[in-house]
Amino acid sequence: MIITTRDGKSFDTDTDLTAPERHILQKLIIWQLFASSVDQFREKEKEAMFRGWNNSGPIKTSEAMRAILAELEDKVALRLNDDMK
Repeated sequence: MIITTRDGKSFDTDTDLTAPERHILQKLIIWQLFASSVDQFREKEKEAMFRGWNNSGPIKTSEAMRAILAELEDKVALRLNDDMK
């Protein structure tokens, strides 16, 4: 999957992320849609990164993953802002 951030950076999840990062990203994409606050999303993100893939333990977050996570946080904030209108 190719993810393009609002600032134009593109990431190929097959090559730019590790398998554990891809697994966590799948879960966080869902949380992006359902989180009731940015803080809740951040908490789920923190928990997922600590637990790792299939509870394998904490994983190191790559630069690409950090950029994608920041984009997801921004999308949560935008969605919540739109919901308030």
